[in-house]
Amino acid sequence: MPDIPSSFDQLQTPCFLVDVDIVKKNAEKMQERCKKLGVKLRPHMKTHKTTEAGEILTNGTKQRIVVSTLNEAEFFADNGFDDILYAFPLTEDKINRCKALTKRLNQFHVMTDSFYGIDILEKSPPHNGHWSVYLKVDCGYGRAGVVWNDPESIKLAQRIANSSSIDFQGIYTHEGNSYDSKGSKQIKEKGQTNVERLVEFRKKLEVSGITCKEYGVGSTPTCNQADQYMAQVTEIHPGNYVFNDAQQVSVGSCTEDDIACRVATRIVGHYPHRNQMLIDCGFLGLSEAGKEQLPGGYCTFQGHPNLKLIKFTQEIGKVEPIEGKLDYNKYPIGSMLFMYPYHSCATAAMHSVYYVHSGDSIVGTWTPTRGW
Repeated sequence: MPDIPSSFDQLQTPCFLVDVDIVKKNAEKMQERCKKLGVKLRPHMKTHKTTEAGEILTNGTKQRIVVSTLNEAEFFADNGFDDILYAFPLTEDKINRCKALTKRLNQFHVMTDSFYGIDILEKSPPHNGHWSVYLKVDCGYGRAGVVWNDPESIKLAQRIANSSSIDFQGIYTHEGNSYDSKGSKQIKEKGQTNVERLVEFRKKLEVSGITCKEYGVGSTPTCNQADQYMAQVTEIHPGNYVFNDAQQVSVGSCTEDDIACRVATRIVGHYPHRNQMLIDCGFLGLSEAGKEQLPGGYCTFQGHPNLKLIKFTQEIGKVEPIEGKLDYNKYPIGSMLFMYPYHSCATAAMHSVYYVHSGDSIVGTWTPTRGW
């Protein structure tokens, strides 16, 4: 890896920038929110995938995290983290890696939402004889999870609770439908509905003789905008809040001042005959997620609200004004622009190193883990 530059103008572009002061601010706000609500925080690692951010989000404890890949679980285990929840539907090809993690960690949890998942766990118990299992519940998002008001969901929970090789930890839902919101009011309404549905499902389990040690909800919009209703659960598990992004701003989850990541790019060409300029960032440096969801196209240009990224190729981006003519004197070739990505998780995954800065000074690099 090349020497770490001391200032932005020395950076090779495109590159991924992380403002460590905003990361710390976002982490502190979420930790304080949980303290006031009386709930535990289990931050998701899938956005940043780094030990440095993991330590900040866990307030230095390296305890109680969520991951979405076994690679992440192994990476964080390698670096001293514990109480790790692998929050992804299990298939048999992953069982041996999960068993290895139960040997390495004091607490390693898996998740299922099917009888198939229970079958493969019972077929191959870990060294201590018991899997720690969460049941994924769908409270309205329509992705993974048993449906919260389906009687068959109770039967699956009973099977888990009655298994001799499973310790039932509780239930977990992802409030992904909050990303369809327009403003804080809608986020809170959807968050409250999701919590009420999860609590109702938990009560049905208790009537059936099943005890939930933990019952958790989470998405960055609902957790950024958490209200007192969130105190009804035991833990929350947001992830994107570490960086936030233009999508979070667009749904009303946060403000632009809360975004901790940017993609730096340079202007490489002027084309007045078509009122455009080119930048050195294509679809390998900035995610195409959110196409046409923002006035700026695939991103928001920091400090330049009239610019729009209209098209990508692999290493090139086309930029034009939303209105009027480009003033090329403001955008000399070789000068830098900074883009807030629509989806920071997807964009961060494109970069093998993050350049970390405090103010205008680059203070180090973070290297994320990669793979599955």
